[in-house]
Amino acid sequence: MPLPPSVARFNKAATNRVTSRVADRLPGFGIVVHRGRRSGREYETPVNAFRRPGGYTIALTYGRGDWVRNVEAAGSATLRTRGRTHRLTAPRIVDDPTRSAVPGPVRWILARLGVTEFLQLDEDRPLPAEVTDG
Repeated sequence: MPLPPSVARFNKAATNRVTSRVADRLPGFGIVVHRGRRSGREYETPVNAFRRPGGYTIALTYGRGDWVRNVEAAGSATLRTRGRTHRLTAPRIVDDPTRSAVPGPVRWILARLGVTEFLQLDEDRPLPAEVTDG
């Protein structure tokens, strides 16, 4: 079971404002940039993000909140992490009770919080430039 809604509301109102200032530079953190499904407004949400082959895994510490539904509906998002910006596509929810996609110490913490759901996204790589004769 992810963190309760009351903790999510507090973090959205208070903690996220502080972590947003550094989350895009710290290991294990990032900021997901996404658009609202109804409003079309751009939002930034601090997350726990971990590199994996071909993309990123994001721990859903609060379950499937609005930002997750926004990313799923759009089919893509941008992730700022460790000083870089990544365009991500093909969002999918993965239930992983072993938490195998995250580092050991984080796995331990997420286990204590009861987090087993993750959002996996693939890095959108541009096609190589076409070689032309001539």
